[in-house]
Amino acid sequence: MPRAFDPAFEDLPPEIPVFPLTGVLLLPGATLPLNIFEPRYLNMTDAALAGSRMIGMIQPSGPNTGDNPELYRTGCAGRIVAFSETDDGRYLITLHGVIRFDLAEELPLRDGFRVVRPDWTPYRHDIGEEETDGIDRDRILQSLHAYFTQNKVDANWQAIKEAPLGRLVNSLAMMIPFQPSEKQAFLEAKALADRADILTTLLEMALASNEDYEKQKKN
Repeated sequence: MPRAFDPAFEDLPPEIPVFPLTGVLLLPGATLPLNIFEPRYLNMTDAALAGSRMIGMIQPSGPNTGDNPELYRTGCAGRIVAFSETDDGRYLITLHGVIRFDLAEELPLRDGFRVVRPDWTPYRHDIGEEETDGIDRDRILQSLHAYFTQNKVDANWQAIKEAPLGRLVNSLAMMIPFQPSEKQAFLEAKALADRADILTTLLEMALASNEDYEKQKKN
């Protein structure tokens, strides 16, 4: 859901800094806390705060080796909505996901951090209410309950049951420790319903895999 201070599509910046992190996912409408301590990413945060307050979260597409690994084509831009400094020289920030982007062009490094020209056009619909038609909430909850039980995860089920469907799907996609390629599939899903289908499928696959493993141990 858009926030009061989020930019309109027409006001999105032509350039944004990007923060490559393997296995870390930001989705439109969701929030992501970050602990910033590397000098180049402190510089990135300073630049974002001085400009649009937007940072693009994007995953490396291969082994995360070297300072500037190859990147996936699609990331998600978030706006800094909370910011604090620590006594030991770190920034604690919270990003609110605004809109996904495709990487149109990477620009030269600035103060050690990476900057890209984003193509926002394919994701114009990210700015607005997400359509929840076609999502089987009961199936998600059933799979999630079994997954949490199998993995001995405590959860506030009342809060989960009462959560808005879009927020629930996005939060679970970000929180559950899926593989980086699976995280990327969530990001590249066309709509929320597609993201929900991926979530349910991955939960059910994890359950089936663990059940097979338990059977093997007993034999």
